[in-house]
Amino acid sequence: MHVHILGICGTFMGSLALLARELGHRVSGSDANVYPPMSTQLEAAGITLQDGYEGGNLAPRPDLVIIGNALSRGNPEVEEVLKARLPYVSGPQWLAEHVLPGRRVIAVAGTHGKTTTASLTAWLLEAAGLAPGFLIGGVPRNFGVSARLGAPDAPFVVEADEYDTAFFDKRSKFVHYRPEIAVLNNLEFDHADIFPDLAAIERQFHHLVRTVPGDGALLVADGEPALERVLEQGAWTPISRFGAADDSDWRLILEAPDASRFRVQHVDERGGEEATVHWALSGEYNARNALAALAAAHALGVGLETGAAALSRFESPRRRQELRGEVAGIRVIDDFAHHPTAISATLDGLKAGGDGRLLAVIEPRSNTMRLGTLRARLAESVAAADAVWWYQPAGLDWSLDEVVATSASPSQVIDDIDALVAAVVAEACPGDRIVAMSNGGFGGIHERLLAALEVAHG
Repeated sequence: MHVHILGICGTFMGSLALLARELGHRVSGSDANVYPPMSTQLEAAGITLQDGYEGGNLAPRPDLVIIGNALSRGNPEVEEVLKARLPYVSGPQWLAEHVLPGRRVIAVAGTHGKTTTASLTAWLLEAAGLAPGFLIGGVPRNFGVSARLGAPDAPFVVEADEYDTAFFDKRSKFVHYRPEIAVLNNLEFDHADIFPDLAAIERQFHHLVRTVPGDGALLVADGEPALERVLEQGAWTPISRFGAADDSDWRLILEAPDASRFRVQHVDERGGEEATVHWALSGEYNARNALAALAAAHALGVGLETGAAALSRFESPRRRQELRGEVAGIRVIDDFAHHPTAISATLDGLKAGGDGRLLAVIEPRSNTMRLGTLRARLAESVAAADAVWWYQPAGLDWSLDEVVATSASPSQVIDDIDALVAAVVAEACPGDRIVAMSNGGFGGIHERLLAALEVAHG
């Protein structure tokens, strides 16, 4: 079968492309923004990519078109799909119909930490010899790919996004997956372009909860009022809570300020058990992600000691505190954080986990950021940084100057990538860490920073 994917370089759609290729299909696709790491991953898998959308990309005629949720009516390729009466489905529907049947599905949901927690869960299952399949919105470095089928009878881990499914299906993606185990990591307002308020997102999370069977498991973070409101709407599945609360079923106890060492205590009807984790990641939020993954893997039979030992060999997914290079003692780090909560947690974790100054370079690129819905929280989100550069991208119709004016950290706004690189490099000194944060390609800023640092300090 020839499958053509619209929006193929998005993290979800690109992962679908890999699964379709592994199933033996001929796969092609198009996107308006073709950039690594997804583009290189797809090309390495022998998948044909077309840059830009046009009706001619549908020749020769595919047997099926999978349409990503970034596409809408008026897009020339979407219009040609409809005009030519081509069969089409959404990505989540295709996954639910062609990959998930017969599998024990673990869905990882939450406003933050989905990619890392899903990667952790897949790795723990892999380390236990279960050969899981997975679809993750990033590239886990322990695997080198964002998706694989795994063994036919193995569990399947899916990053479960609350964003809508397609222009013709406005339900959240995760309602398609019907998991046996659902991880609810956290929940706060996001996606202001499609949700009017937090209550609307809570309703979608309740729809997910409704799909989990009575003999499955709901693993729910403690200390999350929005998740408690979700459960108050009804739950028909055993609930286990994880976090730092004394009465949680899975309890996190930090033993190092940067969370590079922590203890896990698990208590259930059979008694209690405990394990200590030493690992390479930093930040309490990452330790909580690991706690959720340990609980999910345990529900599938992976012992706590086995899981804790495997965490020492875990490598964070690409674009999650990923070191892109070092020049003259100046490190350039890439991170996907784009919501104020994620920005703050990432910077706090990096600050606790290293010496030297922390220089933050941030592009407010997400739809929610472009709308300015959470802009009042941006100044406080960078409190851990020693200096901050905000990139004002084209199409951001509100000024970041008001963020700078209320920021406790030295901050400035720059609307040109070359000028931004020059300003950061002029400030950077040996021992500094530069963390560039965006949910997009950010104009290739990481490579440009490294090249400019070579000129200045090499």
